[in-house]
Parts: sequence; C-alpha cells; structure tokens
Amino acid sequence: MRTTVSWQADGPAATLRRAPLERRDLRPDDIAVRVDYCGVCHTDLHAVEAHEDGTPLVPGHEFTGVVTETGPEVTDFAVGDAVAVGNIVDSCGTCAMCRAGQENFCREFPTLTYGGTDRHDGSTTRGGFARAYVVRSRFAHHLPPGLDPAAAAPLLCAGVTVWEPLRALGVGPGSRVAVAGLGGLGHLAVKIAVALGAETAVISRTPDKAEDALRLGAHEVIISGDPEQMAAARDRFDVVIDTISAPHDLGPYLRLVAMDGTLSHLGHLGPVTLETTDLLVGRKKLSSAGSGGTPATAAMLAFCAEHDITADIELLPSSQVNEALDRLRRNEVRYRFVLDMSDLD
Repeated sequence: MRTTVSWQADGPAATLRRAPLERRDLRPDDIAVRVDYCGVCHTDLHAVEAHEDGTPLVPGHEFTGVVTETGPEVTDFAVGDAVAVGNIVDSCGTCAMCRAGQENFCREFPTLTYGGTDRHDGSTTRGGFARAYVVRSRFAHHLPPGLDPAAAAPLLCAGVTVWEPLRALGVGPGSRVAVAGLGGLGHLAVKIAVALGAETAVISRTPDKAEDALRLGAHEVIISGDPEQMAAARDRFDVVIDTISAPHDLGPYLRLVAMDGTLSHLGHLGPVTLETTDLLVGRKKLSSAGSGGTPATAAMLAFCAEHDITADIELLPSSQVNEALDRLRRNEVRYRFVLDMSDLD
C-alpha cells in the first residue's frame, strides 16, 4: 500500500478533515496519478450529506494531474504525462454496453471513482479530494496540450454529461438548442452547443444571468418566468438540454421542443411527472444521459481542446473544501469550484 493525504468525511453533513489515505499498490495495468486539480460537483455535496456509515468518505470524481508511476503492462502512459480522470474507474468490460464503449451504462454497474466497490479486492473506492490516486490506465485520459488543467477538470463530469446527449442527438450546424439552467452543467452545454454550430438559447428563471449567457456564446436568453417569452418560443427547439438540479415541472420545457425533437433531462435524477399530451403533440421525446464511456470522453476532450473550451471556475486551495461545499449548497458559484490540491504536500 502507499499513503497519501486527503479530505475525508466521517458522517452525514460532516466537516471534511485532512487525513492520511492508503492507496493500493499498482496492479499491472494501473497508473499512479498526482492529483493537481479536482472539481467540486453537486454529487460530492449530496454524497457528504448522505454519508452515514462512519467509514471515511473521500469525494471527488473530476480531476487532472500527472502520472508518477506506471504498472508493467501500461503502454499508453509514461511518467510525467498530463492526465484526466472522471467518475468511472472500471467496468465489467464484457457486457454489451461495455463492448459498445458505453462503460457508463455497464450492466454490472461501473466502478465509481469514490463510493464504488473495487472489482478485484472488494474495497471501497476513495475519490480525488486527495494528492494521489491509483487508477486502471484504460479509464484515464491524456489531457490535451493547451487545456488549462484546473479549468479542464470539470470537463470529466459536467462536460461529458452534456456532450453525450448533444452528440447522440446529432446537434450540429442548423440545429436549434435551448439550455435550461445556467450552472455547472448548463454553462458547458452552452459552450459546446455553440461550438458544434447550433443556434443556442438559454432558458433562465430571471434575467440575472443574461449577460453571462451571451458572454458564453448564447444567441438569446428566454426568461421562463415570462409567459409571453415562453409562448413565443413554443415548438422552436430541436433539442432542449434540461440541467435544472431541483425537481420541476417538465411541461413548460417540453412545449418548447419542436416536432420530433427531444428534451434531454440531465440535472435532476429522480421521479418526474408529465402530461402525456406534452409528448403526443408534436411526437416529442423525453430522454436522459449520464456521464460517458471512454471513447466519448476522449472525443469530448479532443473537441474541447480544438475549440478552447473549459469550465468557468473559481480556483480554491483544497483547505477551503468545506467553504466550497457550503457555498455550493447555497448555489454561490459561477460556475464550478475547483480545488488546488498542492497544499496537501
């Protein structure tokens, strides 16, 4: 085993504390990564608030860093390579989903970066709020040159989460896309949709983020609290990317979808209710997506490098992790916190 330093929670809503953490010795196809930057996701906040069993929880599933050691079977990474790791670190590799490169949908469920079960020894995985991580090499990605490693970290979760439906739904030049909610997911959905060539709108409850939306590349802003604006936008969009994290009525957003278009519901994972007629009128479709497989993640990173896309971040020393979680709880971030892990040295 090898020892590093991490930020750990021991109970629900606990304050994360600095503590040593043991990582496994390298298996033949593993790489060891010095974690330099790790994004802070709403999932991390939910995991901390729900953690009850008293075992150490180390969140963090979108990080960038540098390879410090490789296993004897690793051929695609070398010491010193810049790498990026997302929220999946293993899968069965044999089911139909894995064979299709969609390890995020593994039939046996993928091994998550933290809170998952290691497929070899049954241990619980601990995440990227730490100075080092050991990962199976096929689930790490080369970080393209030119991408700022701090601002690129959220691409490994938020970025690929919006990339998957935009690509699966064929968004490109001539497409009309609306993004509901301008947060960690939404602001990257806007950047990527615009770079894909789509006419892109932002749907927001209030005008507060209108200036930001236009700065990010959106062509217009629709205020969801204004009935006239929503009525004028009815049946307009081929794809609506719904990144709103709280439970909400899908009806108003489905009514913005054009005939044979799709509402992709990403932000809130939980039960939804809707009127069937909101789907029936216009043959509209409701879909969802989550994370991405290894080919999609690599393609997303290459696309973002080509188009100079990274997250808008607030970079904090990792010692401010509890402040970051508290402010995230109050939605006081535009648009992603990223922790600088160098203060764990």
